[in-house]
Amino acid sequence: MALSGLLLTGFAFGHMIGNLQIFGHPDQINGYAHFLQSLGPALWLVRLTLLGAVGLHVWAALALTLESKAARGPQNYGVHKWLAAGIASRTMRMSGLIVLAFIVYHILHFTVGVTDAANFKSSLPEWTITHDVREFGFPLAAKGTSVHDVYSMIFIGFSQPLVAGFYILATSLLAMHLWHGADSMFQTFGLRSKKWSCCLRRAVSLLALVYLLGNLAIPGAILSGIAKPAADTEAAKRLACCPAAAPAAHAAPAASH
Repeated sequence: MALSGLLLTGFAFGHMIGNLQIFGHPDQINGYAHFLQSLGPALWLVRLTLLGAVGLHVWAALALTLESKAARGPQNYGVHKWLAAGIASRTMRMSGLIVLAFIVYHILHFTVGVTDAANFKSSLPEWTITHDVREFGFPLAAKGTSVHDVYSMIFIGFSQPLVAGFYILATSLLAMHLWHGADSMFQTFGLRSKKWSCCLRRAVSLLALVYLLGNLAIPGAILSGIAKPAADTEAAKRLACCPAAAPAAHAAPAASH
């Protein structure tokens, strides 16, 4: 549970940082996505490793739940009273199930394009990189390269209230899940002591808050209209036609002219 959780926590923060590039020039996140796609088999190795970690995490959760019930015995508790457990620890199973559903939906939405095929990156006109894109000095995409318009896909996706609302709910629960999970992880690894357990808990709380705010910023800013798509993008054309929501599949061709 702790080892798979550590791996997934690292990915969650890396994923958030990558997605925050949506607030920059379209070249940045489109170039970043193009670089990831260019990894080919290596990208699928990472994906399969992460999916394996998710499966291991779910299996560990089920195993620990069954062990807990077996240790308690067949008799139910006569009185339920929480002494020290916070809301994050009391809702770990519930938040975990919703987060699992969110992971499945997120893959279907932005990775394979099943839930919104008309606005998936491969269905949108390609974006031409206007300047060389680099990340910490590392080249991601060269000027003039035609790439998938991930920038517009994200803007169009989060302009839909139901989609953005589900992302906000799920990432909020994921932040709570990380809050308790990361704190428990230090105890599992034997790294928490009375001397500095308070500092660890504060650091974990701060990380969970940063994760929450970083993930809420993207759908929140797009749905509220605080963040607007760049004028020369497909998202700007389509959302100018239908600002309250992305155009339906049958309306997309008309909006493209």
